[in-house]
Order: sequence, then structure tokens, then C-alpha cells
Amino acid sequence: MRVGVVGAAGRMGSEVCRAVDAAEDLTLVAAVDPHRAGEALRGIAGIDSDLVIAADLDALVAADCDVVVEFTGPAAVGANLRWLLEHGLHAVVGATGIDEDDLASARELASRGQANALIAPNFAIGAVLLMQFAAEAARHLPHVEIIELHHDRKVDAPSGTALRTAELIAQSRSEVPDAPLGDERHPGARGAAHADVRVHSVRLPGIVANQEVIFGGTGQTLTIRHDSIDRTSFMPGVLLACRRVRDLDGLVVGLEHLL
Repeated sequence: MRVGVVGAAGRMGSEVCRAVDAAEDLTLVAAVDPHRAGEALRGIAGIDSDLVIAADLDALVAADCDVVVEFTGPAAVGANLRWLLEHGLHAVVGATGIDEDDLASARELASRGQANALIAPNFAIGAVLLMQFAAEAARHLPHVEIIELHHDRKVDAPSGTALRTAELIAQSRSEVPDAPLGDERHPGARGAAHADVRVHSVRLPGIVANQEVIFGGTGQTLTIRHDSIDRTSFMPGVLLACRRVRDLDGLVVGLEHLL
């Protein structure tokens, strides 16, 4: 399978390049990143490749990609996803921050049958399992809050994983308890509310990605936690998505649909 990577010079993008290059059944044929266009991918990703990073998405068509992995950011992901689907390229999207309008547009494009897309807020298998376990626990313990921790260069907060977890919890629990409020002199102390679930975001250097979901009940608490200590934790999920995206039906959100 011929794979292209958008955002190839970024932290996640370069990791994807290494993972695809190491996979026996995948071939890295294109790398796009306007911020590092013209540079050798070998020097950025540390792989034995003759690819030069391209400036625009046309390089993906020229390279005859079967699937494209998109790891940019909120400012670019929506437009990039539409472009990929319009050009008949299957897309695996890990960039978070795509808004509802872009998502609806991508869903309509994918429904035409030319290309599929998988959007996953988190590609770590353990993080996907955490979300599923949290949804199950919410059926019995509706009092819950989320704490997510990421590195200080992450541009969105709360994280896409936290937002998705809150949505799954909201779908599962049968009641929405009144959330205790904070001191009005310190707005924001109680975090943000998403799908009626409180979410607290921490941004510090030295962290990759961590999430903790804490449930409270009578005389007890239940904590479910996942820690990514290295970005390689996301690669098995990315490769799984690359191999399976052609078999999907239109646009799918969540890696759990492939497990």
C-alpha cells in the first residue's frame, strides 16, 4: 500500500513516516509539509529515504498514494481532509480540532464512495480501550470528571481524546448529576464543561499524553488512566487504520470501530 503523510516534519508526522517505512506491507511514497518544503526527509525523520518534503498536497496525487495520513493541526486539517476526499484519496486523520462544519462537509464527500476517511482523536490502543471502559463505567457511576495532560506545545485544549471520552460518557449514563461549582472569585477552577462532563487540561513540558477519568460513588471512587510515554504508542493504531480505511463505509470517527 502506497502511503503519503501530511505534516511529515512535525512530531507526530515524522513518527508516522518512521512507522510506515518500517512496515513490510506499506511503502512511504510522499511527504508533505509546507513549513519544511524542499528538505530531505532523511534528515528530519531519520530514515533511509530519498524523498524530499513537498510544499503542497498535489504531491500526493503525483505519487499515486492509496492512503494519506494527516497530522497537521486545527488550522489546516479541515481543508486538507476535504481536499483528500475530493481527490479520491483515503484519509487517516489524527489532527484534532476539526470543527462541525468541516466534519459535515467531509462526511458528505466520503458518502459519494470515491474515498473513505477515519478520524481518530487518539490512535493509542490503550487510550481507545480507556474510552470504552469509561463509557461502560458511566452506566453505573454517573458522577465523573476528566483530567487530561499533554505537552506544552499542544495547540488545542481540551484534547480531542478528552472531548470524545466526554461524549461517550454522555451517551452511556442515564442521568446527569448536578456538578458542584467553584469559587466565583476563581473562574475556570472547575475546568470546562463538555457534554455535561467536567474536563481539566494540564499543559507542561516533559509530558506526551495522559488521561485520567475519575468516577465517584457512595463510599468509593474508580479511576481509569492511560499514559503514553512515547509517541510510538500511537503507531500501531495508525498502521491499523492505514490497512483498514479502504474497507470502511464513508467517514468513521473513532479507532474503536476497527478493534
